[in-house]
Formats: sequence, structure tokens, C-alpha cells
Amino acid sequence: MDINNSNVLITGGSSGIGKETAKLFIANGAKVVITGRDEIKLNSVAAEIGAIPLQFDIGDLASIPEKSKEAMALLEGKIDVLINNAGIGVFPILGEITEQNLVDVYTTNVFGLALLTQEIVPFFKAQKNGNIINLGSTASLKGFARGSVYAASKFAVRGMTQSWQAELRKDNIRVCLVNPSEVTTAFADEERKERNEENNKLGAEDIAQTILSIVCMRDKGFVPEVTVWATNPF
Repeated sequence: MDINNSNVLITGGSSGIGKETAKLFIANGAKVVITGRDEIKLNSVAAEIGAIPLQFDIGDLASIPEKSKEAMALLEGKIDVLINNAGIGVFPILGEITEQNLVDVYTTNVFGLALLTQEIVPFFKAQKNGNIINLGSTASLKGFARGSVYAASKFAVRGMTQSWQAELRKDNIRVCLVNPSEVTTAFADEERKERNEENNKLGAEDIAQTILSIVCMRDKGFVPEVTVWATNPF
């Protein structure tokens, strides 16, 4: 797909992977709408990188139909790429998991992602093309200590991605799961403070480049799933 003059919607676009991906797509000529919960931060980032802001908490499930309409209006009714990046994580050990832990993480990582995508897919079908990029994790592939809630939500995203590939391939809609290993972002930081890059961990830019390369592939092919690890030099 040619990125120039394409229309892109990125959830969780005011920091980390979402922000770097938006920057990269914009640099390649795309019109990009980014969403985020913090309106002040979102507007500031959008102005900084040249994106279009849409204040939107994907965990507010009731707002998804209306916010989807707002996003499509900002994109003038045409969308080429949906990047489902917004996500949260909590990491209690078994014995300390609460109902609220499960509700909070699944509402954002699974329910909101699915319901937003469901609102956007009719536009892709009408165009007979489109790209859906779901942000998974290496936790989509293997659980880990304290990962009961987060890893399970990412396993769910992997299952949905595979189901959508089976459903949407006939409509020329490409669906890909991107599984980063640990990335130095503000993820899981209560103050939403970005972490400094570390030599032995991925940066948000690495995942942004991965997403761009997947979307840039010629339309006759698609990547179902890709996992990105740090080289871990020291």
C-alpha cells in the first residue's frame, strides 16, 4: 500500500508506540487521527507531530459508536489503516487478582478493541480494502509470572486477530498482529512518564518501523503475525 495520502486511525496515539507510529506515517504523507484519554496531552502531541486529535477512552464502551463516527468524519469518510494500539496492564500474582483487574484490562485491551474495529470494518468492506494492525505482545505467545490478567488479554487479541483474518481475507482486508517484546514506554506507569531507551530493550520507534513495513507491503500479500525481539547485546 502507498502510505502517501492514506488515512490512518491510531488508538493510544499520544505516547509510546502510538505516537512514534503516527510520526512515521505522517512523515510518509499520511493523514493520521490519534486518540487518547488525556485531552491536554493529546492536543499537545497532535500539534507537535502534525496529527489530528480525538479525545477518546476506548475503555468507555458506550462511547465507541459515536467516537467512531467522529473519527471517520475527521478522515472525511475514508480509512486505509486502523492501528489498535491502546492498551493497559496490571500484574497481580494469582491469589491477589481482583474482579476489577479483569474488568479494567479486558474492557480496554479486548472489548474496546473489538467493538471499535467492528465499527470501522464496514468502511473497509465498502472500499474493498483496508489494514487492521492489532498490537499484541510476546505475552500473546507465552504467559509469565504475574501475567495472568495481561497475558490472557493478549492471548484473546491473538485469537480475535486470527478469527478476523479468516473472516476478512475474502474482502481484501489485511489483519496483522504485532508482538513486541519489552518496549521502553510509559506503559504500566501510573504517572504515564516515558521511560528512557535502554540498549537491551526495544524502543517505540522499532515497533513503528515494523508496522510501517507491514502496511507498505504490496496489496497482494499480507503478514498475519510478526514478533519483534531486542537483540539484547548486553
